[in-house]
Amino acid sequence: MAKFFLLPIILCLFWTLFLHLNGVPIKQGKKGFIYIIAISATIILSLGILLWITAGQNIRS
Repeated sequence: MAKFFLLPIILCLFWTLFLHLNGVPIKQGKKGFIYIIAISATIILSLGILLWITAGQNIRS
């Protein structure tokens, strides 16, 4: 689960590289960073909630 916290960092690095290679200023690509962080946060929270919900089942069995 801890590896998922690296997901937004890696995606932001790739996004920065993409912007740099295409000559687009970072300020102009700000919306992409917001999307990356929002989608990654949603995935991390969803998986965290599923892990929390199913943790009780692992203890009982």
